[in-house]
Amino acid sequence: MTRDAQESISPFFISGQVVRCLVLFFILAAGGCAPEAEETYDVVLSGGRVMDPASGMDGVRNVGIRGGSIAMISDDELAGERVIDVAGLVVAPGFIDLHEHGQTDEAYRFMVRDGVTTALELEVGTGNIAEWYTARDGGQVVNYGVSIGHIPVRMIVMEDRGEWLPSGLATTEPASPEQIDEMARLIGEGLAQGAVAVGFGIAYTPAATVEEFETMLRVGLDHGSGAHIHTRGGMEGLAEAIAGARNTGASVHVVHSNSSGGANSHEFLEMIQAARSEGLDVTTEAYPYEASATRIESALFDDWETWDDEQFEIHQWVATGERLNRESFGRYRAEGGSIISHSRTEEMTLAAISHPLTMIASDGKLENGRGHPRSTGSYAKVLGRYVRELGVLDLMDALRRMTIAPAERLQQRAHSMTQKGRIRMGSDADLTIFNPDTVIDRSTYTEPDVPSEGIEYVLVNGVVVVDEGELVEGARPGKPIRSLR
Repeated sequence: MTRDAQESISPFFISGQVVRCLVLFFILAAGGCAPEAEETYDVVLSGGRVMDPASGMDGVRNVGIRGGSIAMISDDELAGERVIDVAGLVVAPGFIDLHEHGQTDEAYRFMVRDGVTTALELEVGTGNIAEWYTARDGGQVVNYGVSIGHIPVRMIVMEDRGEWLPSGLATTEPASPEQIDEMARLIGEGLAQGAVAVGFGIAYTPAATVEEFETMLRVGLDHGSGAHIHTRGGMEGLAEAIAGARNTGASVHVVHSNSSGGANSHEFLEMIQAARSEGLDVTTEAYPYEASATRIESALFDDWETWDDEQFEIHQWVATGERLNRESFGRYRAEGGSIISHSRTEEMTLAAISHPLTMIASDGKLENGRGHPRSTGSYAKVLGRYVRELGVLDLMDALRRMTIAPAERLQQRAHSMTQKGRIRMGSDADLTIFNPDTVIDRSTYTEPDVPSEGIEYVLVNGVVVVDEGELVEGARPGKPIRSLR
């Protein structure tokens, strides 16, 4: 090729090189600016009716979960390692039980199938906080926590060897000033070790004076802790608890208003409302059953020998299911054990459950398959019986009583509760997914170890622990609920 020819084509040759370079540049640039890959979540709950009483959210949404937390709530479809179709189901915050005595693997496994994701023993509690939490290290299927209990502390100080509840000096003897000081020391120690609250069962320690009671309230207040109280019963017992709140400034939560109020449940709750109107921090709870349960050897039945014969018939021996008479009651009382008392009507229960102040709590205790059906069915019964069948509660209000209300009751003391009872981005992925058309309790007084129906999925800290209504064996994502003050 001549020099003239080369010169004549060189502009085109150069232009071709430029074009090739530009094409390569734009290809690389396009790759660098390509849309990001679709975000993928650990679990996606797709198309469920998301109901969050804390925010009022109620609508069909998709929920993305990552690393144990709620990472996305969206109208748009989400991608997940696992996508669960929950269309037609309600997605709610996991239920929080403030009053669950059954703090065992057996009991937890039934509770979670009733939708409970956090189970707390805040009435009787324990006398040794560090030991109690250590025994549950390694995880449970639900979140768990406990109070430092006045009952077990009094039993320790007074050397009462009763099983769980006192049956000796802790029931019958007033405490000396030195013993009161020792109780206060032990309760303070338990609070320093992270107890969620101070628990009281004054009905089981009738010899405890007002001075003793209010001393322990003040110890709790000094540690930023509220008190969960089984009152002495009736209006007088409630008045004592409210006076304690007034005299000390303590926050007081009165357990099972349906049981302690009985036939006077309406008046019982109105007294609590009046205390709140006065500016006192007093709240309450109830369980949705007409029968109560406790230990037959407890102080509640110290007057049993004065009863008329028909009074024995309302009592049922848990171990066998038999109804009692004078002879069998006396025999079993000497032996000791659990008893169910069929002493109330559904109207009394309705008065407590429907009151705006009332939270839902089970007061359950399942042991070796025996116990009260409230241990395994309280939450499903509220949703099935009192929401769907009777219509005495609307669904959002019922969920409020099971989720955000108990979470807020505890969050000042136990900061982790600020992430429970809510469906919002960043909160813990404790979620209960149920069928509102079928959810119901199935346990009975003779067969208490039957799981609820209609609880389709439960997630605890982002891990699926109930899957299509069945317990996921080996899943133990539950964490301790504990004060870190």
